[in-house]
Parts: sequence; structure tokens; C-alpha cells
Amino acid sequence: MRRLLLILAACVLDLVTAHGGTSKYTVNGVDYTGYDPAIPSSDQDGQPWLVQRKWITIDPIFETTNTSLACNFPGDPAVSSIPINAGDNITAVYYFWLHTVGPMVLWMADCGVSCQKFNPSEAKWFKIAERVLLTGTVREGMWGQRDFQHWDGTPNLWTESIPRGLKAGSYLIRHEIIALHIAHRPQFYPQCAHLVVGGKGKEVPGKEFLTSIPGVWDMSQPEINLDIYTEDIGNATTYKIPGPPVWTGRAAARLDRLSYGFKGPR
Repeated sequence: MRRLLLILAACVLDLVTAHGGTSKYTVNGVDYTGYDPAIPSSDQDGQPWLVQRKWITIDPIFETTNTSLACNFPGDPAVSSIPINAGDNITAVYYFWLHTVGPMVLWMADCGVSCQKFNPSEAKWFKIAERVLLTGTVREGMWGQRDFQHWDGTPNLWTESIPRGLKAGSYLIRHEIIALHIAHRPQFYPQCAHLVVGGKGKEVPGKEFLTSIPGVWDMSQPEINLDIYTEDIGNATTYKIPGPPVWTGRAAARLDRLSYGFKGPR
């Protein structure tokens, strides 16, 4: 009975509350405007200040094979890019976010010459950060997406660092939150922005860190296609997200050694 009540509560919550996404970024104290599905397209399309690929609904993507999973729908390229140096922080601003269960993943992809003519569904993506289950159980514990919520009306802020050794160039940055509160029906919320990364870095991730989107998620993966209301899954205290490991670059690894002491070869 308790399981049934939890499932019904999750379904009702999903119907009566908004979903969401990020529509603003902050780098070095400067705000950069992304796309806002609540504002008419005519007021945003082609604007010189737009740094984010177009997305027209706060509703999730459900299919792991959907080409819009890369940068949402329709994913039209942005006009401008955010200037940022390797090693700098970037903050994605979420004006509301109400889901609480599931991982947060931050991705990047090298666009080559320019992101404006780049097809994100053909990109080779690499993770630069992820937030999963921090404490407690899968069903009721503290996930990264619950932890970053303020619940007081102020924006929710997701801040991560660009790998300090990353090669300079044009990149897509992709913020993704996966909501797992509905049994066997994962919800994907991706948004992409254009970056121009500066600095003297020369590092790029190896093949073992690269993946395709769509392609990285699959309904055959028990971490994606799951029911958190079963006892064995709901009461678990660990969660490992599928896909490649996080890439932070050799510069970060060297910094770790200096900060925490040499722990053997890597």
C-alpha cells in the first residue's frame, strides 16, 4: 500500500508541477542570457545576446534514442558564445526545479571551427562533472538535484569548473538533469550553450572518456530504467551512473597530487 501511495504521489506531482531547465549562465560575475520557453520565439530568435541553443518546452525528453536528446528541441544554434578560460567556473541558473531523484551530468563537446554549424547529435561528448546520490537511500536520500534546490524562491545554481588544462577552442556545454521519480520512465532535461574556451591548455580527453548522445543512455541500463519504489532499489544507498568516467584533465590530476600528496602512479 505504501508503495502504491508513493507512486500515485509522484505521478500527481509530475502532472501539477512544472519541470524546468537552465536559461541563464554566469561566468566571472557576468550574466549570459539563454533561451526562455516562456518568452515568444520572435523576441529571442537571432538575437545577438543569445548564447544557448533553442528549446521550446520545459517538458522532458523520454526516449533515449531521440536525436533531440543532444541539445533539446529544436536545438537551433545560438548566435553568440560565452567567453571562458580553462579552469574558470560556470554557473547554470535554474529559476525553478522541483524534482529530487536522479543524477545531474555536465558534458562538453568540441565543435571544431564553430558551434553555429555543428550537429550535436554527431558530437563526441565528454563528462566534466556529475552529481549523483550524496547520502541516504535512492528513494528518499539527498541527491545532487535535491541538494542544489533552495526552496525559498531564489534561483537554483549549478556551478562547475571547466577542466584547467582543456585545449582552447569552441565547445558546446550541456547541462543535463535526469529525473527518475516515475517507474521505468526516466525524464531527460538537457540544455546546451556555446562556449569559446581560452587559455594555454593543450589537453583533450582520450577515447575512453568520449561518448555519443543519443547513445550513452539506454533502456537496457538498470540505472536508467528502474523503479525506485521497489524495496531493493529504493532502499539502496549507492548509485553509479552509466557512461564514461568524468574527465578533469591531467592538470587537475597534478593539482590533486600537490594538494593531497602523491598516492602512486596514475
